[in-house]
Amino acid sequence: MGDIQTRRLRECVARYQSLIPALSTIDASLGNDSLEALVDLYEDCYPLLEEAMWGNASAFDEMLVCYQSLFREQDALIQQLGDDRHHFILSIPVADRPAHLQTCLESIYQLCCIYGYGGTSAGVYPRIKVIVAEDSRDDSHVQRHMALVEEYQRKGLQVFHFGQAEQFELLQSLPKSTRNLLGNILTTLPRERFYLKGQAANRNLSYLKCLQLAEDKHKTLFYMVDSDQSFCINRMTEEGEQAVYALNYFHAIDKLFRTTDTLMLTGKLVGDPPVSPSVMAANFLDDVTAFFSSLSEVAPEEACRFHLMPSQMPGDAAYHDMAGLFGFENVAESFPYRCRLAGEHDHIDCLQDFSHRLNGFFFGEHLTRKTYYHYQNDSRQLSPARTVYPGNYVVNYEGLKYIIPFGHLRLRMSGPTAGRLIAAEIGERFASVNLPHLHRRISNEGLSGDFRPGVELGQANERQAIDLSNEFERQFFGDLMLFTAEALVKAADVKRPFSEEVVSDVIASKEQELLELYRQKHQAIGLRKAQLQALVFSRGHWWLSEPKLGAAMQRVRAFLDNIEFNFGEQSQAWQAIQSVEHRGQRKRQIVEALVNYRSERNAWDQLFA
Repeated sequence: MGDIQTRRLRECVARYQSLIPALSTIDASLGNDSLEALVDLYEDCYPLLEEAMWGNASAFDEMLVCYQSLFREQDALIQQLGDDRHHFILSIPVADRPAHLQTCLESIYQLCCIYGYGGTSAGVYPRIKVIVAEDSRDDSHVQRHMALVEEYQRKGLQVFHFGQAEQFELLQSLPKSTRNLLGNILTTLPRERFYLKGQAANRNLSYLKCLQLAEDKHKTLFYMVDSDQSFCINRMTEEGEQAVYALNYFHAIDKLFRTTDTLMLTGKLVGDPPVSPSVMAANFLDDVTAFFSSLSEVAPEEACRFHLMPSQMPGDAAYHDMAGLFGFENVAESFPYRCRLAGEHDHIDCLQDFSHRLNGFFFGEHLTRKTYYHYQNDSRQLSPARTVYPGNYVVNYEGLKYIIPFGHLRLRMSGPTAGRLIAAEIGERFASVNLPHLHRRISNEGLSGDFRPGVELGQANERQAIDLSNEFERQFFGDLMLFTAEALVKAADVKRPFSEEVVSDVIASKEQELLELYRQKHQAIGLRKAQLQALVFSRGHWWLSEPKLGAAMQRVRAFLDNIEFNFGEQSQAWQAIQSVEHRGQRKRQIVEALVNYRSERNAWDQLFA
């Protein structure tokens, strides 16, 4: 019987022992009759197999299949022992994004199928529940979200649609005095306008639903996920980017919470950058310019040369124009574009496809500075965190206190701001781990199906016009709030109310620093835009006389027009940032929010007393 129960583990040892000599110690222990000891053998095997798998590109796919099968086999043994691991409740706030939601739910389903956390009971995965927290304005999108919930229920996922009427009623069930104190955390919108509340308010409301669904709140972990993220990671191969289910998130996270005193755990993102295009425009223009410069040196009908593996992968924050603000080194060099077309094609085809992708930048897609999963030998080791990634964090019941506040301000950088406050309060019990999600800004439905708050898609003179002025404005003042909070927690006790005088002094200082940095960035974007426009349209390169590229060049011109509209001297966001009156209004909002933070947190904490 023991041989049958551990067949996959025995096959793994036999197949890879010559490649991984350390597996010999596992081989010597396979005769153990203790179920507990056998379960532990898998834990010994995983890091050995991971290191070999990520270090051997040619054998990666084969070893990944073996790796996944080991978890399913181990899980069957755990069921025999009596499974006392955590249950998970996942919360997915979603607003007008059915295509994104489908991808996210499919990734959760695949994760359950492939790794089998908690096994199945009557065709259902009993230890995983998923809440789809509805925030859509468009009723057709609500209906599609509900249909997806039903589809994945039939597949065995316990998915619950947390609709707006239910959200409103659950909010009203709180005592009026509590609702009044929590208006900035949970929303004050009326019943008839209970949509587009914002990711923070919608996520915080879903906490109340999580508590309803938790059968044992002390044996449940609450996992916050964004709809444009998937439970897989990416790797670069000779054939291009590959998405793989190479991390058993539930298994790893359960173990971390059982063996440490962590209250809140966050993981980063791979794929598209987790920041606004308003802070990526300068380096993106650098890379687009580099692409056209390279394109000018090749023949149009020559086989496409833009398929080489990059000599250097973008590092942390390489996509950010002001990476130095966050302690990262600013990268001066450009990164090459890698064509995604398969099969035989030439540079005309490559440029046509490239032109179709350009305006995706305004929705957050960076064609040249994606991030890729990087395996580390200590990939399950915790490190102190200072940023909450809103679409990838997990808390236990006690950790539900540590929310992402200030949702009523609708500012960007809410996760980093919350992270600074939380880290100052609980220290290393707020931790980060190398368990990223794959982040995709653009769905298979294209820009028209990719709702993004603060970004408006329209038409102007038969060209695709994109207005991100709202998001750009929220980025600047989100940065201002973040760095004000970062300075405050060094100067004051985060467990006590902040003094209005101290907050006002700090924000005034940070305002001047940020204004100068944004002015420098503004000038850099203007210069780079002019250089790119001259290169593409003023130097007589072959693409201007190629009949097949007329529409493609119109798309490139539309991209440059959108850069000018959003980052030029007359852009609405730039004018707002320059306005003393507007800055004064926003600063008053930020000061008030920070001064009230402690009292609002105290009211929120009472829900979990």
